[in-house]
Amino acid sequence: MMIEPTDSLLAERRVAATACPGHRIFLFRWVALSMLLWSLTLSATAQPAGRKTFTFRGKVEQVNTSTKRLIINGEKVEGWMDAMTMAYAIDKPDDVLARVKVGDQITAKVYEGDLTLYEVQVVSTPASPASVGLTIQAGRTLEDLERMALANNPTLKQAAAEIAAAAGRAKQAGLYPNPILSAVGEEISTGPIIRGGEVGGGFQQRIVTAGKLGLSRQVGEQERLAAEQMAQAQRQRVLNAVRILYYQALGDQRLVQVRGQLAGLAREVVRISGEMGNVGQADRPDQLFADIEAERLDLGLVTARNALERTWRQITAVVNDPSLRPTLLEGDLEEVPKLDADQALERIYAESPELRTAQVNITRSEIALKRARREPIPDILMSGGVRYNRELLELQPGGVLRRPVGPEGFFDIGIQIPIFNRNQGAVAAARAETERARLEVDRTKLALKARMATVYREYRDAMTTVERYRGRMIPKAQQAYELYLNSFRGMAAAYPQVLISQRNLFQLQEDYVTALVAAWQRAIEIQGLLLTGGVELATDNSMPGASASPVMGSAASGGGSGAN
Repeated sequence: MMIEPTDSLLAERRVAATACPGHRIFLFRWVALSMLLWSLTLSATAQPAGRKTFTFRGKVEQVNTSTKRLIINGEKVEGWMDAMTMAYAIDKPDDVLARVKVGDQITAKVYEGDLTLYEVQVVSTPASPASVGLTIQAGRTLEDLERMALANNPTLKQAAAEIAAAAGRAKQAGLYPNPILSAVGEEISTGPIIRGGEVGGGFQQRIVTAGKLGLSRQVGEQERLAAEQMAQAQRQRVLNAVRILYYQALGDQRLVQVRGQLAGLAREVVRISGEMGNVGQADRPDQLFADIEAERLDLGLVTARNALERTWRQITAVVNDPSLRPTLLEGDLEEVPKLDADQALERIYAESPELRTAQVNITRSEIALKRARREPIPDILMSGGVRYNRELLELQPGGVLRRPVGPEGFFDIGIQIPIFNRNQGAVAAARAETERARLEVDRTKLALKARMATVYREYRDAMTTVERYRGRMIPKAQQAYELYLNSFRGMAAAYPQVLISQRNLFQLQEDYVTALVAAWQRAIEIQGLLLTGGVELATDNSMPGASASPVMGSAASGGGSGAN
């Protein structure tokens, strides 16, 4: 049982310190921590006195009966805390947990340096979810954010548009050349015989041979398949980005809570040091040290909140929802998946969109080479038509000109003979690009293997840190803190030792959370086929000649615009 320090007790300690100066510092440490422990013990059941009070308002998002805490979406309390969703300890938990339900709007009294809610009152209770056909959700899940990102992220719509564009190019490449209609006139002249010449109309048509249009269409189809693989890659990038940020936010939430507890403890030490100084039981250097430590820990809490806010801004960017507010995220940060390097690499080889794109490009390049070799086979050029010839005919030698020649027909059939240009350059380029595409598959595998080596090392480092902290370091730090505390109670240890051991325990918890986040992020990257960049559009650098056809020579034609 903890005994409350009294004025008479403090007076006795002051007399003892005066009578025996060598023990003055030790007695101060003992009395200070006794008051600190007494204050922290009473903080769970009684309202702190002598500190600035604030009115807290918020909506209950979750009621946790096991930890006896409320997770509340709180409004901003000027001078105490910004608007934030987090877990709060509560005064008189049995009574409060029996009255408060998810969705309730509450008010409470809070104190400077204390994250406990006092005098909790329900100001409004929502209608029963069943009565209005709604389900109240305590916080956002990973599935919620993934669904929002898949619906709103603009890079996915860009990837879909690229698929449609590739399909359009494939269709265009296989279209037959349009015929040409023309008006013709020859020997346009006046005179008694010519009388205006020959006037009529005709057409021209290119007959594409050797299946060149079909091969061009097949090249376009392979480009469409490559675009589909890149769209799959982009989808996975977006999901990976959401998952990585989700676990980063979970870790940031945990760090805010840990640092908040540590900062609250430091402010308690400052308050007690001030009270001890007022009765002559605390040295000025000790008070300054306590003030500096409290400022440092307050700054750590501010940076943790800023980090959480930054992560939520990044989540907002990936899911493309500016109205998204920071809120509680539901999830388990502790259960990091166990991954085997060889199995993970085999899965990446089997499912990677990057590798599949490289394989599609081999087929595309082979068809393009075949198409280039068909190019020298000449197309047939046909033209023909009818005209009216007004020139007068001579009925007989030396006779009188009696009638015009009248209607005439004409035609022209020709081919282009591949003497000088046999598409040699385009064939050589297509052959080289086919070899490049085959080598690109090997290069992609090596790149994936190298990236896997780096990411898996970081994953193993983080997992080793997590296991070491969880199984050995944190339990030992907890034991050291309890031993120092018990020793101090028996006047066998000094106050700084207790404070240092407790601060070391909190620091280990921070490092543990950081390692958990790193392990999750590397695991997500490995399970997500090593694809990152949720707002960067994937590009296919392995596709040769993306902006121009590699198979066409100067005699190219067809496709409705001069390409065969």
